[in-house]
Amino acid sequence: MKEKRFNGKAIYQPSGKAAEYSKWACNFYVGCSSNCSYCYLKKGRGAAILGGHVPTLKKCFRDEQHALEVFIKELKANLTELQKHGIFFSFSTDPMLPETIELTIDAIIVCICNKVPFKILTKRADWVEPLLGYRIGEQKILGPLTPNIMAVGFTLTGHDELEPGASTNTERIEAMRKLHDAGVKTWASIEPIIDFESSMAMIEQTIGICDLYKIGLESGKSYNKSQQESFLFKLIALTTKNNLRVYLKDSILKDVRYYRENLPNEFVSSGYNLFNPETK
Repeated sequence: MKEKRFNGKAIYQPSGKAAEYSKWACNFYVGCSSNCSYCYLKKGRGAAILGGHVPTLKKCFRDEQHALEVFIKELKANLTELQKHGIFFSFSTDPMLPETIELTIDAIIVCICNKVPFKILTKRADWVEPLLGYRIGEQKILGPLTPNIMAVGFTLTGHDELEPGASTNTERIEAMRKLHDAGVKTWASIEPIIDFESSMAMIEQTIGICDLYKIGLESGKSYNKSQQESFLFKLIALTTKNNLRVYLKDSILKDVRYYRENLPNEFVSSGYNLFNPETK
């Protein structure tokens, strides 16, 4: 019998390729001002709805206050599952854009107060310094609790020219360093791979400040198989030498016909828990 998934207005359970990133997710907005040329939101039947250059609150919400109220209601309805598996922000925009960050901060404060782990994926670095000093009453948001439930990820491609509205890759790496130094769990989305050399450079530049790498190909793009195999072998050597934690998307293994069970223990499953690390 097919598993029934929760599909609320704010919180839902992703399916397909998105499920490789998280079991639970939250989307408040559609569209993104980063305007990345490769963005999957611009492709396929949903592009007209999801791929706009201006982040827009989803039509099911009257305003941001209503969106937050819905989020709180859905979070409490699924609290045990969310406390176990966490929640991901977000698949349909960048949650840390100037247009989206205020509602994101409100939502992660709700997560913190309810001990729900959360992961953020962004291409913006300009919010990190302010958040390091942000307080909930007398308590800094990055206090003793948040390193155990907060993980911040940065998409790193090595190609600023394809991401005109985003912070540079160098700025993102520096922001990752600051968060890691503050005790926050950090991760990198090495996806999409534009070229293998640039992606490998992004990994090498973040060794020691990144707790997890998620690596995937660009949907619909053809890659040179020998280059892909070479990248995989170099990655295996780099990962084992530096004791990294890496999740490879199914597509990258399928293309080179490499079986997940043959990977070293440093390569983890899609369900790897950043807050309670384990191999495989």
